[in-house]
Amino acid sequence: MNVGILGLGLIGGSLARAYSKAGHSVYACEQDESMLTFAQLSGAAQGVLNQDTIPCCDLVLLAIYADGSAKWLEDNAHLIAKKSLVIDCCGIKKAICERCFPVAEEYGFTFMGGHPMAGSHNSGFKYSRSNLFQGAPMVLVPSRFDDPELLQRAVDALEPCKFGSFSVTTAEEHDKMIAFTSQMPHIVSNAFIKSPTAQNHKGFSAGSYKDLTRVAWLNPQMWAELFMSNKENLLFELEAYIKSLEAYKDAIIQNDEDTLIALLDEGRRRKEEVDG
Repeated sequence: MNVGILGLGLIGGSLARAYSKAGHSVYACEQDESMLTFAQLSGAAQGVLNQDTIPCCDLVLLAIYADGSAKWLEDNAHLIAKKSLVIDCCGIKKAICERCFPVAEEYGFTFMGGHPMAGSHNSGFKYSRSNLFQGAPMVLVPSRFDDPELLQRAVDALEPCKFGSFSVTTAEEHDKMIAFTSQMPHIVSNAFIKSPTAQNHKGFSAGSYKDLTRVAWLNPQMWAELFMSNKENLLFELEAYIKSLEAYKDAIIQNDEDTLIALLDEGRRRKEEVDG
């Protein structure tokens, strides 16, 4: 299989490594020419994704920011073979699917939204690895939900990544859920570490501190774009979280231990309900 990959950051680089390791031919497109050269020297890519190789690709994976991925598809749609399957790997789905579904329909190839639920607080090709996605969930957003063959085609095409599970949803539902499961934790972590007390945490911190602050180490430009592209869903989660924090704050200010116990117990029970 000939695989085209747009972007060689953590996600794109890991995709390139996974497909190359599985024996497929990978053609990559990357603005940083030194990174592209290194990817070829390391065996993660066998060639460059350009006007000559795009028509040869059976699968194209878009692994840069949503706006850049959509623009690349719009600019290169005329080169993509009708047999090709194009899957994006962006952190939001509505904005990119609204632009890419019509393009795919116009030019006759297949586009599907995708979101590999794997990553790291480190970014860049040097942190990529062929097993990044092994056992991880993969979210798929098809243009239609009454075509099991289309979904199976995507699952088969993604086999080298060794995803542990696949879920299928709409772009709207994906963005609603991702605001809670991914975007909010990054904001909470990033805000928490700004406490003036953080500078002196060494010797006083253990697992809970590490768990809460791990994703504070993020790519600001990428996450800012994701947040702004999912503004309404993220604001809903932020407002709900702030309201909860105010309840804890009020109970402590008022020395209301009973209410504080009730709030903590409610959170404990909620965790048990949602995670089992």
